[in-house]
Amino acid sequence: MTEQEKQRPTDGRTGGEIHTENGEPKKKIGKVWLVGAGPGDVGLLTLKGARVLEQAEVVVYDSLVGDGVLAKIPQGIRTINVGKRAGHHTMPQEQINQVLLEEAEAGRRVVRLKGGDPFLFGRGGEELELLAEHKIPFEIVPGITSAIAVPAYNGIPVTHRDFCSSVHIITGHQRKGEPLNIDFDALVRIKGTLVFLMGISALPAIMQGLLEAGMHPDMPCAVLSRGTTAFQSCLESTVGQMEQTVREQGVVTPAIIVVGKVCVLHREFSWYEKLPLSGCRVIVTRPRGRSGRMSRLLRAKGAEVLELPSIETVPSGDLSGLAAALENLGAYHWTAFTSPYGVMLFFEELLKSGRDARALAGLKFAAIGEGTKKALAEHGIRADLLPDVYDGAHLGMALAETCGSGERILLPRAAIGSEEILAALAVRKDLTVDDVPVYETRYTGPEVLDETKLFVEGAVTLAVFTSASTVRGFASAAPGLDLRRVTAVCIGQQTAAAAKEFGMKTEIARKATMESLADCVEQVYRKIRPTDVC
Repeated sequence: MTEQEKQRPTDGRTGGEIHTENGEPKKKIGKVWLVGAGPGDVGLLTLKGARVLEQAEVVVYDSLVGDGVLAKIPQGIRTINVGKRAGHHTMPQEQINQVLLEEAEAGRRVVRLKGGDPFLFGRGGEELELLAEHKIPFEIVPGITSAIAVPAYNGIPVTHRDFCSSVHIITGHQRKGEPLNIDFDALVRIKGTLVFLMGISALPAIMQGLLEAGMHPDMPCAVLSRGTTAFQSCLESTVGQMEQTVREQGVVTPAIIVVGKVCVLHREFSWYEKLPLSGCRVIVTRPRGRSGRMSRLLRAKGAEVLELPSIETVPSGDLSGLAAALENLGAYHWTAFTSPYGVMLFFEELLKSGRDARALAGLKFAAIGEGTKKALAEHGIRADLLPDVYDGAHLGMALAETCGSGERILLPRAAIGSEEILAALAVRKDLTVDDVPVYETRYTGPEVLDETKLFVEGAVTLAVFTSASTVRGFASAAPGLDLRRVTAVCIGQQTAAAAKEFGMKTEIARKATMESLADCVEQVYRKIRPTDVC
């Protein structure tokens, strides 16, 4: 076995390879992964599920997949929305099965992304039958089921030694014109917690069936709506009164029904509602791969975060300017960085040129903010200069105040960068500034989610922006959106100015750091947070 074969992933790259027999090429063989996306919260997508999704060529998804998970689908791959929900199917099951077969037969890596777990009332077995019949390779990636996770997010343990010793998961799906095929007598007799999935339309029949089988009308019951998302809610009642409670207060699907004494623990054990950002849905617009820290800070506070990059950064097509500067490093006294991405490219090109950190002896480094300072530290470099305010203008002013007479500054940054830093440095006529383009910023937007629709329907609370370019990229990706609907939480004055140009309501973090930005989100949300949480 070659070293390359040893390193080949076993869970993502096997499908689509060309096999040969007696030197004759055989038909390209694809592969299907049935991936459970969990109940909604993107943090409940398994590590293996996320890894397989990154390697997909085609993603076939349904309506119960959380928006945060959909936002993780890599850009540029084909997506097929089969939109399955109770009472409304964009595509019949038989046609879904056929789509999976055809895509795999075309040699593609296909991810069938399903809400919850694919084998728990997810019809995953039906989808595999056709694949198995045609000898298509497949794998199952189990998902966290809403039957366990949604009660947990509402502080309801489905088992508790003081209340019950079993839990039973039942489909509440009722075929049109037919009675429920449920043995209510057995369910009541066993005295365990009952969790009904897809049962809201059949709720009257479920409650009646339990009562007729001898369940006490005062048995606690809860209807849990849109669990593990920012919009989750809990409707508490009893088996005898739940039908009336739902009729009076209404329920938004998807929702599950939990019946059992454990429901009384909701008030004591509820935890999600106590987080400062529970109920808050935030869009983070940083470039793909660079939003992790911001998202983690917000999620730790309870926010549901949708990572929808509005810009992408790519190396400039011509890096000859940086190559020439690296050849002449001894002529520079300072290198100033305005982004972590610029740091990364600088050191990548340094290594490509046959040099390493030893070539930087005597060179001083300036960083625009904490993120760029951290990026330098990852390469063993301590920033010699950090401005009091983290923006280009203040970095330029700090350099102008610090640099000695006749010193030369290397400025590797975006091809179309802010002019503020150059304007601030221009007051020092004795300084030489080599403004070297090393990367380009392009506007981008989500391919699966519709940002305009999310804001119009009130599905987003706030948007977080870390640069003026992310603001402009966001506006470009949502051309039909009245941007006055958007509350923009901005990292600094320049970012806020860009947001105001589009008519957005703006809030500015006290400091230009991720931590301060997350705190600002919390402060803004505290003013608008609904008080009628369950």
